[in-house]
Amino acid sequence: MSSSLRSILAEPGCVVAPGIYDMISTHLAISAKARILYMTGYGTVASHLGIPDAGLASFRDMVDRVAVMGRAAREAGIPLVADGDTGYGGLLNVDMTVKEYERAGASAIQLEDQVFPKKCGHTPNRPVVPKQEMADKIRVAVEARQSDDFLIIARTDARSDQGLDEALDRMAAYDAAGADILFVESPESEDELRLIGERFPHKPLVANMVEGGRTPVLDARRLGELGFSLAIFPAIGFLSTAKALERAYGDLVATGASAGKDDLYSFEKFNRMIGFERVWEFDKRHARD
Repeated sequence: MSSSLRSILAEPGCVVAPGIYDMISTHLAISAKARILYMTGYGTVASHLGIPDAGLASFRDMVDRVAVMGRAAREAGIPLVADGDTGYGGLLNVDMTVKEYERAGASAIQLEDQVFPKKCGHTPNRPVVPKQEMADKIRVAVEARQSDDFLIIARTDARSDQGLDEALDRMAAYDAAGADILFVESPESEDELRLIGERFPHKPLVANMVEGGRTPVLDARRLGELGFSLAIFPAIGFLSTAKALERAYGDLVATGASAGKDDLYSFEKFNRMIGFERVWEFDKRHARD
């Protein structure tokens, strides 16, 4: 039986959500028995379009990706949290974005307060919009959803340029506007993570664990102790894949030969993961004598 995102986040401790960015990563995360999936904007833009996460992907680019990953998540009974950037425009755009993400199968949308065009939260030069402008977006997002089980995540990027106090004040404003989950992007120490947890003990909190990013990467146990309910690891999938492919392709080009099946994911196992068993069973049922 599947569990709702709200019910999972109400449990004690902190749950990890691996970052997914295409259907192979989605199937592998499901196979790993992840309880929550996180559709990373950075990874999705990089894998789908081959460009930086810098506000260059369109609403339609992203909602189409939500739809294919959301279908797999629904079939597996696993909640999908999807990156919605800034909502792709003004209040009317936010209204449409929330409706379409929910219709596409996400269980939550993450909205952030950066000035458009936005950038990855662990890169420099990320100015933010006025606090009231973002609070209005959160109110519209809450009104736009069709089900209370579709959750609104409010993220602030104010920490990097304006400091932690401003980020906490913004979180309080977005909390008051109706956000279900709060997310201070890129705190820069474990002490800052602790302060965030102490300030908002009444709401689920997101910690963004980016290997090589601005925030210290902690495990779920420690993050739970600091007051966080959800730890997203958006980069672990595409960074692992990039390293593996760099090695495999480099060896292939250098030697003219494959590394061999012992160093690769099993072809038979991959066929099962991607759904070929259903194809073979269908062919068997409908074969002509």
